[in-house]
Amino acid sequence: MTEKPVSLDLRGVSCPMNWVRTKLELEEMDSGQRLEVLLDDGEPIRNVPRSLKEEGHKLLKVTPDGEFFRILVERA
Repeated sequence: MTEKPVSLDLRGVSCPMNWVRTKLELEEMDSGQRLEVLLDDGEPIRNVPRSLKEEGHKLLKVTPDGEFFRILVERA
């Protein structure tokens, strides 16, 4: 049974703070753990997934959800 991913709601948080908070959360997690992040459209959804990939994390899913996006990432 896979454990439920940790969730981080960053709607309304502007760049680059949404990336900083995502990175800090991932640093507290073990390799292979999953994090769900809620991000606004525009700059956040363009920049955070790109930064995650650059850091070597695995982007599993990007899902639009109304006015925002849900991303699911697995810690490297």
